Amino acid sequence: MNINGETVRKILTEDLNMRKVCAKMVPKELTEEQKQKRVTICQDLLERQDDMWGCVITGDETWVYQYDPETKPQNAQWKTANSPRPKKLRLSKSRIKTMLLSFFDIRGIVHYEFVRTGQTVNQVHHLEVLERLRKKS
Repeated sequence: MNINGETVRKILTEDLNMRKVCAKMVPKELTEEQKQKRVTICQDLLERQDDMWGCVITGDETWVYQYDPETKPQNAQWKTANSPRPKKLRLSKSRIKTMLLSFFDIRGIVHYEFVRTGQTVNQVHHLEVLERLRKKS
């Protein structure tokens, strides 16, 4: 007796309430001892976070684009009950942009500044920024 694939699929999914799942990829199977050691290390790090992470400052840079959005009252329109709701298109990025450099620690932002228009961001500029950061913190 031959059963086609569709019949087998229906029996598995509908009658037996089974589903096909893929195996989760893990880099390595840990022993219970290894798992417990990781938990212990993490708990130790959490207890010492103010001592250890309190003195760490990290930074990020991002492009900030200029937008000129309408306010909600500027955007409002009078419509009848049967008229379609007005659509508002997303604003496209402006060609006017500047780079924002920000530095933060475990408590929040420590220092931020915008890069002046025309300023080359290189090692000399970063050194100047880091000097200002050092004086501020």
